[in-house]
Amino acid sequence: MSHQPITDLSRLCIHTITTKPWGIEEAAQNFSAAGVKGITVWRDALAGRDIKKTGDLLRAHDLSVVSLCRGGFFPSIDPTKRQAATDDNRKAIEEAYELGTKLIVLVCGADPAQPLADSRQQIQDGIETLLPEASAAGVQLAIEPLHPMYADTRSAINTLAQANDMCEAINSPWVGVAVDVYHLWWDPSLKQEIKRCGENKHLLAFHICDWKSPTVDMLNDRGLMGEGCIPLPKIRSWVEATGFNGFIEVEIFSTEYWKQDQSQFLQRIITGYKNNS
Repeated sequence: MSHQPITDLSRLCIHTITTKPWGIEEAAQNFSAAGVKGITVWRDALAGRDIKKTGDLLRAHDLSVVSLCRGGFFPSIDPTKRQAATDDNRKAIEEAYELGTKLIVLVCGADPAQPLADSRQQIQDGIETLLPEASAAGVQLAIEPLHPMYADTRSAINTLAQANDMCEAINSPWVGVAVDVYHLWWDPSLKQEIKRCGENKHLLAFHICDWKSPTVDMLNDRGLMGEGCIPLPKIRSWVEATGFNGFIEVEIFSTEYWKQDQSQFLQRIITGYKNNS
């Protein structure tokens, strides 16, 4: 399947963390004025705000609230910390409901003091514990596999195969997967696992950016689309071959870009989205 160029912004979503220097009101105004149609809200952007009113504000700017980031961080050798994580995830579900979004992205967590297998079991247990609240709120939970370099503390789910396995084990319509190219582009099984994800109706979100070479910071040096070595159009074609037609979400953590004029950065995001995604 050959990829089709992107000609409009109807499926472009930008994460609030991407333009971190902007408050959520400023981001909403500027995204909307530029023709962006979707926004994913990071929980830090909601601090001190009336969440329901914030959701209404976003929709008043003709923005779809695609998801809330992030829940997760389930594992710990300390049961008290595991319970605190469960409580925080329940709070995230409430926030998503108030915001008016139907999806939470999970960065699942890991504890380097225990085997990865233990962390994975705690992740599955933690997600299963949340299913009654997720179902009642009408909010799906998307497991986001993270690059193996984050397997120590950020996530014990490091491949799309592991995320698919966990979704199949949980077997709930309220649990699926977020595919982020930054974390998965290297995986030789990616095409077949994206196909599997689509066949099982688990593909809930698609995140894009680029991998700069050299990367100077493994967390906060993501690139604009077309700036690195990720074969973005090819991966998008695999995602769309599953029937996925949801938002394409730009999620860029970049100390360098956060220092720059965010209005100019927004225009570069739009250009990169159209030309290199």
